[in-house]
Amino acid sequence: MRIQLFIPCFVDQLYPQTAFNMVKVLQKAGCLVQYNTNQTCCGQPAFNAGFWNDSKEVAQKFLKDFSTDEYIVAPSASCTGFVRNYYPTLFKDNSAATEAKEVGRRVYEFSEFLTNVLKIEAFGAKLKGKATYHDSCAALRECRIKEGPRRLLSHVRDLELVEMNDNETCCGFGGTFSVKYEPISVGMADQKTKNALATGAQYIISTDLSCLMQLQGYIDQKNLPLQTMHIADVLASGW
Repeated sequence: MRIQLFIPCFVDQLYPQTAFNMVKVLQKAGCLVQYNTNQTCCGQPAFNAGFWNDSKEVAQKFLKDFSTDEYIVAPSASCTGFVRNYYPTLFKDNSAATEAKEVGRRVYEFSEFLTNVLKIEAFGAKLKGKATYHDSCAALRECRIKEGPRRLLSHVRDLELVEMNDNETCCGFGGTFSVKYEPISVGMADQKTKNALATGAQYIISTDLSCLMQLQGYIDQKNLPLQTMHIADVLASGW
C-alpha cells in the first residue's frame, strides 16, 4: 500500500526520530512510504490563535501538497483531527470545500491507521517495564481513538500496561493555553504525572508528542522517575 507521510512542524523540528520510527513500523507492515519534502504545517496553530485567514493560506498549501489519492498518515491526532474536522469549516463556501472533505477522509493518525485500515496490531516490539497510557484530547475527542493504541501496546513483549486515574483528563498543554494560562497548565501537568506515578509506571505513552512534550518538561523540572514515549517509538523498539 502506498501512503503519504505527514510530519507535523514540531515533530520535524524536535522529535525527528519518532518520524523515522513511524516509517520503520509502516514499512514492516508492507507500506510504501512517500514523503513530500514541500510539506510544512497543517495550519492549526494559526487557526487556534484566531488567525483564520493565515490558517487557510497554510491549509491551501496542505491540500496542494497532498493532492494525490493515497492515505495520509501522521504521528499526531491533533493535526489529524484538525484536518479532518476543521478544514470543512475553514473552506466552507469555498471552491476547495470538496477537496478539503476528501483529504479529511484520507488522513489518519498513525495508530488509527494501523488498527483501522491495515488491521495489524502485532509488530514484534519489545520494551521491558511498566507503562500507563495518556489519552490525548485530540485523539479521544476529535478522532475517537481509545482502544486501538491499547491493543497495539498489549502485543509489546515485556511491557505491562496499567491504567491511571483520570486518563482522559487533559495534560494541560493545549498549544497557546500553556502560555496564556501557565499556572493552570502546570497544575494539570502535576495532576497527570501524580496519577501516572501512582500506578508505579516507568513510562507515559501517548499518540501525541505535544502532550508528551508538556509532560516531559514537567517531569524533567521536578526530576521525576518517569519517561514519556510516543507509541511509534514503542512499536519500533526491540527489533
